Amino acid sequence: MTQTTKNTKAHLSDIEIAQAKELRHIKEIAKKLDIAEEHLEMYGKYKSKLPLHLIDEKKVKQNNLVLVTALTPTPAGEGKTTVSIGLTEGLNKIGKQATVVLREPSLGPVFGIKGGAAGGGYSQVVPMEDINLHFTGDFNAIEKANNLLSALIDNNLQSKTNNLNIDPRTILWKRVIDMNDRALRQITIGLGGTANGIPREDGFNITPASEVMAILCMATSFDNLKERLGNIFIGFTFDKQPIFARDLKAQDAMLFY
Repeated sequence: MTQTTKNTKAHLSDIEIAQAKELRHIKEIAKKLDIAEEHLEMYGKYKSKLPLHLIDEKKVKQNNLVLVTALTPTPAGEGKTTVSIGLTEGLNKIGKQATVVLREPSLGPVFGIKGGAAGGGYSQVVPMEDINLHFTGDFNAIEKANNLLSALIDNNLQSKTNNLNIDPRTILWKRVIDMNDRALRQITIGLGGTANGIPREDGFNITPASEVMAILCMATSFDNLKERLGNIFIGFTFDKQPIFARDLKAQDAMLFY
């Protein structure tokens, strides 16, 4: 009788793979991209922000953008980040200079079956824990800016001063929270009497689904960011006239978050 030898080596989890790697200092990564150290706004040893003036439109036009989207091979929707990272690493492997650009992931997947949204296996972004949990704090700023606009909308509905005559039934702007909470998707707000606003239907999206998130990614300067925030569509007046964030003079306050 022969005994079959089984491979008892366990597969490592994403977090085990990420933590087993020795991370390079962000200064080394910047050097590979020809970014001077003086331009780095450091967040510890492994994270940094870059100033907008480094965007060179001429160089952008001379290069190619490969967009990876809608890859959902599993019920949890995994694949987009993993493929994006793998593709970038593959291009660098064959001598191309490629950089992957990813949106900061929502906090939700950390507590679900995915366990995070920074890629997977040996095709993930590190430090994985930091990226999935708070990162540089931008999500907090996006959430506050988004919900400030929501508060200004409801304040205008309540106020008799500078009232824009907004029809509450047409308001499309929702609040956001960085958490998968089904009970908040469709709610009624403004209950509790005249001191607590005008009752109306509302709801919460996850923070990265906010238009503020998209605007932040697309903005090319602070002035451009301010203009884009002001152009956010809110809803209509009872006279069927469109209302934008700039009509509430919200863009300045949103910008400084």
